[in-house]
Amino acid sequence: QVQLVDAGGGLVQAGGSLRLSCAASGRSVSRYTMGWFRQAPGKEREFAAAIAWSGGRGYYTDSVKGRFTISRDNVKNTVYLQMNSLKPEDTAVYYCAAGSAVAIPRITNKSQYDDWGQGTQVTVSS
Repeated sequence: QVQLVDAGGGLVQAGGSLRLSCAASGRSVSRYTMGWFRQAPGKEREFAAAIAWSGGRGYYTDSVKGRFTISRDNVKNTVYLQMNSLKPEDTAVYYCAAGSAVAIPRITNKSQYDDWGQGTQVTVSS
């Protein structure tokens, strides 16, 4: 099992930036697909971004494309989500997730992920 600790959330004005981090422990996540999901009040948890274990391209939900960038540092066992040009509708609790056997066609599906962080609150004011 992998333990994940999310950090980096906060309050920011619209147009601002935040960088989330997800530190993994318990085992190396270098062979895991890593994802970020978010949950706004009264809504279901939804996919935001993911990166396969091999690195390379990120996968993004349409609403964050061009503004968010996911990256990973397998030496530090950490995943990052750089969020730029933030909008009030990005306000949510953001959760890091790790999956050991995620099928790329289903990379946006939260049921594909085995372990989850505790979440970090991101609030964007208008």
